[in-house]
Amino acid sequence: MSITVLKPGLQTTIQSRPRVGMRHLGVPAGGAADTLSLALANRLLGNAWYEPALEATLLGPTLRFDSPCTFALAGAHATPTLNSKEVFMHRAIAAAAGDELVIGSAMVGARIYVAVAGGFGADDVLGSTSTNLQAGFGGLQGRALAAGDELQFPEGAAKKCETPDEFRPPMSTSWAVRVCESVETEQFAATSRDELFGTNWTIGRRADRMGLQLEGPGLRVSSDGRMPSAGVFPGTVQCPEDGAPYLLSVDAGTVGGYPRIAQVARVDRHLLGQLRPGDHLRLLLRDPDEAIEALRAKLDYWREWLPDIEEILL
Repeated sequence: MSITVLKPGLQTTIQSRPRVGMRHLGVPAGGAADTLSLALANRLLGNAWYEPALEATLLGPTLRFDSPCTFALAGAHATPTLNSKEVFMHRAIAAAAGDELVIGSAMVGARIYVAVAGGFGADDVLGSTSTNLQAGFGGLQGRALAAGDELQFPEGAAKKCETPDEFRPPMSTSWAVRVCESVETEQFAATSRDELFGTNWTIGRRADRMGLQLEGPGLRVSSDGRMPSAGVFPGTVQCPEDGAPYLLSVDAGTVGGYPRIAQVARVDRHLLGQLRPGDHLRLLLRDPDEAIEALRAKLDYWREWLPDIEEILL
């Protein structure tokens, strides 16, 4: 059972669960940039939430089904077509051999997830089939899809299913994420601290799975470029000497040498995968107890539709 890639899109990779417990060896967690959308696509097909799926960034692929298949789409808003007829996100869709799926452009949000019943075949490396583009392993030969690739999947079908309206995450061009202070927040001048949490930042053109540069007022920190390298994580906000904050994302390295001025709370970390250049972002300062309570409330909300939500929003 296979699908042929006719056009690969801007950057389409196979993604799954993160690689957990290996940061001390220099291996980033990786995985889907938006784990919630990955889980929603897989949920429609009866898959485990982490079954390998396609993650398409900004411009999705064109695919030909060489075998009958049931698929589902979630994530960024788009207008996909199957044999030139519009199909909808958040529902299981049957395709026949010879059908062509055109994902098209993400209109709002950054990443679209394409799941198939049973999940795509992929290289399992260090406990995950997710593609690590920097190291070149996992997924399909550790790289983005290319025209002519054949994607394998097991034989099987899924029952018709739709995501309930209340479990369809909204997409936007203006976002807000909850953050806590980090280790070097105190190195800020008072005015810069106020600007960090009081500015509507713009996502710059330097935006990918490694991280996103925030455009706005220049910030001032007192590290003088002499800070030793220290551990960082997805969601860490660093401030280089040029004063432009950099928000680390899912494929970020494990250490960095710039002051860590904030940390996106676990409750909102999955949202980073949908930020795109030109979007606006507000960092909402919360103390750790508030962030924990927000996470508990979000887990309680999603558990009805996604019972494994604690693993999904890791």
